[in-house]
Amino acid sequence: MRIGVAPHRLWPRSDDQLDGALETARRAEELGFDHVVAGGHLLAGGLGVSLDPLVLLSAVAGATRRIGLVTGVLILPLYDPVVLAHQTATLDRLSHGRFTMGVGTGWDTAEFAAVGAPFAGRGRRADEQLTLVRRLWRGDDEKMRLAVLPRTEGGPPVWIAGQGDAVLRRALRHGDAWHGPGVDAAQLSQVRRRVAELAEGNDRDPATLALTTVRFLLPPGFPPAVDVPQGPLGGPDATAESVRDELGRLAEAGLSAVSLWLPVAAEALPDALAWTAEEVLRHPS
Repeated sequence: MRIGVAPHRLWPRSDDQLDGALETARRAEELGFDHVVAGGHLLAGGLGVSLDPLVLLSAVAGATRRIGLVTGVLILPLYDPVVLAHQTATLDRLSHGRFTMGVGTGWDTAEFAAVGAPFAGRGRRADEQLTLVRRLWRGDDEKMRLAVLPRTEGGPPVWIAGQGDAVLRRALRHGDAWHGPGVDAAQLSQVRRRVAELAEGNDRDPATLALTTVRFLLPPGFPPAVDVPQGPLGGPDATAESVRDELGRLAEAGLSAVSLWLPVAAEALPDALAWTAEEVLRHPS
């Protein structure tokens, strides 16, 4: 199983709590994590402040050599698809194919209003955007060609985030992976079964759709900087053994990648990463 991590604390409350993101990303690479994951919101709100995910990952690409770069997630309907195709092709090329584009349809109506994008119909527009972005990445559009094509043949991997049948259908049509929020092994098995059902009669082999998730992890001995969301990896009183056990169950259920958010103070993040590397990465599931 591929294990990634966010390069800053969960739900930062002030801009300075993001200042060490590049150093954290470099440390994550040194410790052996598979990827860094970057979410993003345009406006400050209940989830705190946020860096732009594409700008952050571009900076991480220049500061590292190996580690993968994942948007987790980019709110697709807020973007012009041609501009996004060019930005992501550029990042994929300059990072030597390390980029993965995780996308969702969003939930914050204020962000849509801020950019003049309609909130209603965003799922349908996301489908249209993904079709165009894929075509532009491949250089198949007869009317226009991107100024630069991705290094990855056919374009970077795409993870489709969200819940429900509409999201699973979108993942089957456009995605390399489904990216689910906080699923456990039983829920993941249900998702796998539903993917197989929705794929019946289609050309897509459901086994080719990877399953990924994002989970919160509070390592033992680290005080939380925020209220820990329900269902943290390994349970509310996690131990190294309980974390490894749950990851093992997730792997058996078919999970291929997990992205971790650590709800610890910014200054404690390096030590929390080191604990996770020693107790989790060194004991593969």
